Amino acid sequence: MEIAKKNDYKSYLVNDKNIKLENAKKDIDFWQKKYDNNSNQYTYLIKLAGLYSQLFEITGNIENLYTAEKLLLECNARVKDKKASIHRAIARNYISQHRFKEALIYLDKALVLGENKLDTQKMLFDVYMELGSFDLAKNQLTIIQDFNDFDYLIRLAKWNDHIGQLDDAIKVMEKAMVLADNSKNQELKEWIYSNLADFYGHADRVEDSYAYYLKTLELDKNNMYALKGIAWIAFSNDRNPEKSLEIIDYIEKKHLTPDLYLFKSDVYDFQNNDLKSKNAIKKYLDLLSKNNYGDMYNKYNVLLYNEFSDKKNQALEIAQIEINNRPTPESYDLLAWSYYNLGDFEKAYEIARDFTINKSHEPSILFHNELILKANNKLTKENSNKEELLESLYELGPNLESQIKNI
Repeated sequence: MEIAKKNDYKSYLVNDKNIKLENAKKDIDFWQKKYDNNSNQYTYLIKLAGLYSQLFEITGNIENLYTAEKLLLECNARVKDKKASIHRAIARNYISQHRFKEALIYLDKALVLGENKLDTQKMLFDVYMELGSFDLAKNQLTIIQDFNDFDYLIRLAKWNDHIGQLDDAIKVMEKAMVLADNSKNQELKEWIYSNLADFYGHADRVEDSYAYYLKTLELDKNNMYALKGIAWIAFSNDRNPEKSLEIIDYIEKKHLTPDLYLFKSDVYDFQNNDLKSKNAIKKYLDLLSKNNYGDMYNKYNVLLYNEFSDKKNQALEIAQIEINNRPTPESYDLLAWSYYNLGDFEKAYEIARDFTINKSHEPSILFHNELILKANNKLTKENSNKEELLESLYELGPNLESQIKNI
């Protein structure tokens, strides 16, 4: 059944001014002038750092994130490491850069200083989850427990999703949405609507997902995350690649990130357009080479490089870097998948057995586990997740349908 109808979203594909972007640029000019006139005021630097972070969120331009980092580090030096709020801001910046171990260092410093301790404890949960320190994350969740607190509820939802309780996660997110609606805070509402849309998608509630992406766009017509969600619905659920590409082309002009080209490549693959698919991958690699994204695209690179015979060893190297950065089941899956693609099925199985099988409910990991088990003649009716994978086809995308059916 077709869900994404152009009449619903065509008004969001119009090249109007982005008010948020314009305001952020004006505010940067304002605070920069204030700082230039009074460079003793370190608080102006904090304002500027926040605005550059906002620019990164709006445009996807990585240089804005690095500018924010530089300003925050300068600020931290000015106050001689004595402000917990600045440590948290640096940690937040490093989380965006996927520098989770460094983020943890700054959060530990903030915790010792104690100022607004609860804010630090909430962020510690986030970083522990990213580092695969799930026992510490669970303990942190107990510390911050408050069922009337939006921040707690969205973290509880993340935990429930992690342990495979997706329905519970959605219920908790819906409770958080009630708090956001009552708060009249537009940014909070935007965040919860778009993230709830994601959760509904994971649960194969595609119509609900679509409705909440539209609700997000009603609040902010320049929310490219929600538009990308609708592009995925058009592609994966509706099997309408033309409609999906139209939306992606629009996003590309407003919020260009490398993964957008991988999305395009998938759509072209579905159309059996090999030339355009290869061109999209070339654009992805070109964008990576022109910008320093650090480790932010390691996952994408491992998955992509494993598709090319001359890049498989490079994929393995990057997977090992990810293990060092964040030893989660997701990272170990990249390592197991790399060994599988190099033909070392036994090594792939050992890693999957110890670190991914029964450790994650992510459909992509279940898919890799299935193929690794099969290659080692260890796939049985009891340990197979084929039915679950078929139910997750929307999330995995239509290009994997025949592969899953043939397992």
